Amino acid sequence: MDYKYTLNMPRTDFPMKANLPQREPEILRWWDEIGLYERVREARRGRPQFILHDGPPYANGEIHLGTALNKVLKDMVNKVATAFGYDAPYVPGWDTHGLPIELRALQELGVDRRQIDPVELRRRCHEYALKYRDIQREQFRRLGVRGDWDHPYMTLAPEYEAKQVEVFAAMARKGHIYKGLKPVYWCADCETALAEAEVEYRDKVSPSIYVRFRVTDGKGKLPEGSYVAIWTTTPWTLPGNLAIALHPEHEYGLYPTDKGDMLLATALAERVLQACGLRGGPAKATFKGAELEGAVCRHPFIERDSVLILGEHVTVEDGTGCVHTAPGHGHEDFEVGQKYGLEPLNPIDDQGRFTEAGGKFAGMFYADANQAIIDELERVGALLHAGTIQHSYAHCWRCKNPVLYRATVQWFASVEGFREEALRAIDEVEWVPAWGRERIRNMVADRSDWCISRQRAWGVPIPILTCKGCGEPLMTDAAFAAVADLFRREGSGAWWTREAAEILPAGTTCPRCGGSEFEKEPHIMDVWFDSGSSHAAVLEERPELRWPSDMYLEGSDQHRGWFQSSLLTAVVYRGRAPYRTVLTHGFVVDEEGRKMSKSLGNVVNPQEVVAEYGADVFRLWVAASDYRNDMACSPNILRQTAEVYRKIRNTFRFLLGNLYDFDPERDAVARDGMRPIDRWILHRLQEVVGRAREAYRDYEYHLVYHELNRFITVDLSAVYLDAVKDRLYTGLPHGTERRAAQTAMYRVTDALVRLLVPILAFTTEEVYRHMPRPAGAPISVQLLEMPEVDPGFVDENLGAEWARLLEVRETVARALEQARAAKAIGRSEEAAVHLYVEGDSLAQVLQKYVGDLPELLKVSQLRLYAGGQEAPSGAFFAEGPSGLRVAVTRAEGEECPRCWFYRPKAGLSAHPDLCERCAGVVLALEAERAQPAG
Repeated sequence: MDYKYTLNMPRTDFPMKANLPQREPEILRWWDEIGLYERVREARRGRPQFILHDGPPYANGEIHLGTALNKVLKDMVNKVATAFGYDAPYVPGWDTHGLPIELRALQELGVDRRQIDPVELRRRCHEYALKYRDIQREQFRRLGVRGDWDHPYMTLAPEYEAKQVEVFAAMARKGHIYKGLKPVYWCADCETALAEAEVEYRDKVSPSIYVRFRVTDGKGKLPEGSYVAIWTTTPWTLPGNLAIALHPEHEYGLYPTDKGDMLLATALAERVLQACGLRGGPAKATFKGAELEGAVCRHPFIERDSVLILGEHVTVEDGTGCVHTAPGHGHEDFEVGQKYGLEPLNPIDDQGRFTEAGGKFAGMFYADANQAIIDELERVGALLHAGTIQHSYAHCWRCKNPVLYRATVQWFASVEGFREEALRAIDEVEWVPAWGRERIRNMVADRSDWCISRQRAWGVPIPILTCKGCGEPLMTDAAFAAVADLFRREGSGAWWTREAAEILPAGTTCPRCGGSEFEKEPHIMDVWFDSGSSHAAVLEERPELRWPSDMYLEGSDQHRGWFQSSLLTAVVYRGRAPYRTVLTHGFVVDEEGRKMSKSLGNVVNPQEVVAEYGADVFRLWVAASDYRNDMACSPNILRQTAEVYRKIRNTFRFLLGNLYDFDPERDAVARDGMRPIDRWILHRLQEVVGRAREAYRDYEYHLVYHELNRFITVDLSAVYLDAVKDRLYTGLPHGTERRAAQTAMYRVTDALVRLLVPILAFTTEEVYRHMPRPAGAPISVQLLEMPEVDPGFVDENLGAEWARLLEVRETVARALEQARAAKAIGRSEEAAVHLYVEGDSLAQVLQKYVGDLPELLKVSQLRLYAGGQEAPSGAFFAEGPSGLRVAVTRAEGEECPRCWFYRPKAGLSAHPDLCERCAGVVLALEAERAQPAG
């Protein structure tokens, strides 16, 4: 007889196979068809809001692993907020101005920027930015990121640019905007000033030279003809040398050498003499630095003096303790030079070439001049030693070339004017991780004034008109309002097409001299001022948002970028930070912890990951990674993540396959009608729900991942689902025991699908489509709320007892494996287990659940002994906790062909081969079928 027809086999005809690259786009289209974002907003209407303000990525290419990671993290934050009942509108944005886009547009045009009209260049940049906004938008959407993609914000939008001018005006009105000559980071390749946030530090090999300056007037302390030795890694700055700085409190000695008497810091003298290969003796005299102030040296190869000055910035950690000072080429040099009235001499032009002020080096590119200057020092006898050094050096983060410090006239925001206010604002913000507070605090405390002007065309212009008569900048409310109104109507491109007289109100005159003719500022604003104004241009202007936001979320580099520029503008504009919480994530590295680069061949392309595995595998990798540190990603790691995903998906398939005939409103069994193992899995579920909710609230997504993965693969799949298969397949379809298992499985499925919505956006939608649902259930899984802990299923005693039973299960598994290895048994159903217990505590637990142990262990027979009894001959043993000994023998009786367990036969003539339980089930089924229809 064929008994298979009587089994409750799971359904396998629903499309839950792991073909994510094909299935996910279908779900994405369905979300668009039903207007998912709007439905979610409508479902949370009137609830408390959670506002995550999107930091705008540059629209200058396809998304990369870092931007994909960032957007998925933001999506998880928003989906968690929604699941907790918040109204969480998400307005994505793009940074559409600046050097990255201008350079790419020029590259595509194949022209020099000086050969193209600024209006035409801006038009091409505009087109380029919109092109990549659209490309990136589809790539972000493909990752399952939910948001108002039809109405994003862009920094090139006229209304955005107008609001940016208003932020600038607020800073100017409070006296924080000024124009001045100061050394700034300068990229000779990009021909523009750079902000600190636009500089990255990379290793570079530089010259390392020691140079002597001859003393011409020692002020009665240093003999004429003696020397002061300096050390530098930038020989090209020597044409700008005007002074040598000493620390006022450090001790200096005049050391005799075979190249003359040399002034050195005593703490460094031995090291310098050795490095330069000089023979010398003890110092002839020693001085405090302050005693030598005003002594005069002669520049080694230019006809001018180099005076000895004092500076607190001088250290004795390296060099000679006598610091070469070029006020036009360094911040500290400039600051100390200002105290002594030294000119900020800058003999370098915008393209990095020496001007006529560079003497015989005029026309040379500054980096190429290094060797020529060293050769000149050698020729005049001023070079003590030349070598090289590898050190960390500032590079332009756009073109990756080394940058220089050069004094130029720029527009600045005076950070000093509101530094204390900014520091207080930082302390009012929650920083996740907590170390973010000190990081940005130190940066703001130590930073110099913000250089906000750039010598490019693609951006929002510095909105200032200058009087042609006296050179006074026009910084009145009326002038700023006129510029803002113009930009709101026509966009910032009007700055290049309109004359000054067309921009200003009729009758505008200079407050200083009364002049009526003005000229427009030719430079644009720093792109960080653009994005740093988004709190005003977006949070204030979009009716669904509010100021301040609840969260900013970006990579750790944004402590010196967007987090900081937003903070500085907001503190002046509205007196506090524009965010309540700042969450920071690390960078993506390869499996060996190396930064990803094309040269190393370790770059992971998110589009390729999605094409091969699907977006949910990528999202699972994001959740599994502890974003507080750098996150490793590689093909091998992604394969491992895909395997974890496969196990999660297969578990859902098993759950759904066995719930095909379950109606939660009709078939659910109350807790009292459940078996202990059903109550245990639901108790464990409450623990998981509680921990996951807490981890979600703390933004600890990797803890959610580990908690759910452990529960799904161990407690649920390896233990519970494996144990209840017999009940599910062979029990009465409508019997209480099967329905109890289905009730537990339904509750688990419902909770897991809700918990996983923020992580597995597409898969949870698939599961939700196929799981049993009560009447009136929402159309999409993303409309559900986070599961709550059900106290009716929390049972700490049960949990503790079953934790002990699972330890017993592990011991039994070892004994079964021995028996299987000896070929005494095959499947565990062929075994009889004998438990020998000495400890009373464990004995009580085992006795309490002795009737449930065969199901848990999947064995045909189980006997419990309280110490002293002899084990059966030929048994296989394993030692366990609390003095437990396990013996395994082959089960008695015959195999039931329906349930595969070894039990006595029922002896019924109709079903002589079945065990008693299966025979009863089959008879009941046959009786049901024999009933007349209706």
